[in-house]
Amino acid sequence: MNPSRRSFCASSAAAMALPFLAGTSWAQQGSKWPNKAIHFISPYPPGGLSDQIARFIADGVSKELGQPVVVDNKPGAGAALGTEFAARATPDGYTFLVAPTAAVAVAPWIRKVKFSADDFIPVAKLASSYGLITTFKDAPWADYGEFVKAAKAAPGKYTFASNGVGSIVHLTGVLLHKQAGIDVVHVPYKGSMESMTDLIGGRVDVMYDPVTMPRVKEGSLKGLAATTPARNPELPNVPTLKELGYDIDTRSWFGMFAPKGTPAEIVARMSEAAQKTMNAPTAKQQLLLSALYPDFENYEAFGRRVREDNVFFKELVRKENIQLDS
Repeated sequence: MNPSRRSFCASSAAAMALPFLAGTSWAQQGSKWPNKAIHFISPYPPGGLSDQIARFIADGVSKELGQPVVVDNKPGAGAALGTEFAARATPDGYTFLVAPTAAVAVAPWIRKVKFSADDFIPVAKLASSYGLITTFKDAPWADYGEFVKAAKAAPGKYTFASNGVGSIVHLTGVLLHKQAGIDVVHVPYKGSMESMTDLIGGRVDVMYDPVTMPRVKEGSLKGLAATTPARNPELPNVPTLKELGYDIDTRSWFGMFAPKGTPAEIVARMSEAAQKTMNAPTAKQQLLLSALYPDFENYEAFGRRVREDNVFFKELVRKENIQLDS
């Protein structure tokens, strides 16, 4: 066996454990993938963070792989429709899911869905969000601590909006309200844009979605707290929850998944393209405009994270009795 043949066989055998090496060797053999447009499924409506990260990564991956990458928005049933579509797609390397924690690690525990995390191969963790708690601009609360005081004085009076039952926005509210000892009514919407519109109009009181960051910067919404360990550099005057005496792990990420059965070499090559995109010099500043920051993890690390979060949210949903009408 000649050296190049031995190299190919060795890297192919190690594809699951060393995806980057497998992808590189495989690519050097002149594989024909990709030779047509690739589709990224975003299971949410256009405009939200999931859609924004899908379009950002699609642009970078397209340049890396030399083929068009099309973002297909397939919203519905709290992201279940698009996620199921991706799970059932032909595993040939031309369909991938780009979605947040809730779509893969939460939805199976709160809905009767026809998929689970086991129906996907985690390809890469792409980014995390600068979590943000906001209210309408004329609200009487200067920060989240003042909102908590008001909510304690009037249980059930105030409302919080989310982009759907079981979303990270919803679960962040559940965790925070439990920690703060307050009763705030959940008002779920079909997407972040709808909920933000009602927040701007004062029809709901607070929202736990970082998609509101541009509105806070322009002054049409008021920032109450950041849910990340450090302040968002774009909103330096908004205190963190930790500064206000609260500590919460929202486990909020955006990742890429392939349908189960997708060849390991393709998964490796796509993960490599995603890594180059997220490590590009301009990525941090571009993502910051959407309250996101690059937070890449490769196949193995992201796979462990997905398994751990799957267990975490299964227990949270059970313990808090989170239902579709909650």
